[in-house]
Amino acid sequence: MIKRTLYFGNPAYLSTHLDQLVVRLPQVEKNDTLPDSFKKEAQAKIPIEDIGVVILDHQQIIISQALMAKLLANNTAFITCDNAHHPTGLMLNLSGHTLQATRFKSQLEASQPLLKQLWQQTIKAKIKNQALLLSRYSIESGNMLKWSKDVLSGDPENLEARAAAYYWKNIFSEIPGFRREREGIPPNNLLNYAYAILRAIIARSLVGSGLLPTLGIHHHNKYNHYCLADDIMEPYRPFADAQVIELIKNGEDYTVLTPSVKKQLLMLPAVDVLLNGEHSPLQVAAQRTTASLAKCFEGTGKKILYPELLS
Repeated sequence: MIKRTLYFGNPAYLSTHLDQLVVRLPQVEKNDTLPDSFKKEAQAKIPIEDIGVVILDHQQIIISQALMAKLLANNTAFITCDNAHHPTGLMLNLSGHTLQATRFKSQLEASQPLLKQLWQQTIKAKIKNQALLLSRYSIESGNMLKWSKDVLSGDPENLEARAAAYYWKNIFSEIPGFRREREGIPPNNLLNYAYAILRAIIARSLVGSGLLPTLGIHHHNKYNHYCLADDIMEPYRPFADAQVIELIKNGEDYTVLTPSVKKQLLMLPAVDVLLNGEHSPLQVAAQRTTASLAKCFEGTGKKILYPELLS
């Protein structure tokens, strides 16, 4: 089952009743011209068990502690945004799996050769998906496919960076002066937003698989609480890139994060991907990816299952 991604971009009161998320709107409740019956009917109720990601994107959203506790117990990922509508925080459940302590131990004790092999698999999958996306838009990608096959354990030749330089030079070539930078010109703003959603999906799946999102296989920034999520999301990034490209090609204003743009980017969890020869929604694929990673740490598996971009 695909868990729902909920976006709140207006003032709202969020609470819980009978294992449901209850949404009340202050503009409605404070309007004395409306009858009480209408105000009651204006409340939205959503089963908590159906929710996977919640995005809070307004400074006047009030959420109850009881609701937060229930959502986190359901392994829901919270994304909070600042007053410029940029994602700034991610909150996850502390205990998302019954064998969490055992899996933490196997993750912590992973050998350097294993970590290098896992990073090799990750970069191979990332470059291949980037190549497939370039090919989708008739951009030469033979070199990228070759690089994906040439990645060695630990990627000592840094083919990831070589591929990234070629990829970003060509994927948005119609936008003058574009460079992939967090604070760069649009559509960097859309990419940042899509990656924040993707990061939440991956982090939530890691917790659900009993893994520690902080301890990466390659990223080791002491100020980054989600190094492993940033590692595992690498092969998934081209799926987010594809969404942004389609928005631009469909004539959307990509210079600002409009409600229409956000609505379309929030469809990322449901994007169709190919995993191990089977079609699957991205959110479900992420769960299979992190479950396979847990097996690698435990020694019962040797390969991370990563999705492939559909051509």
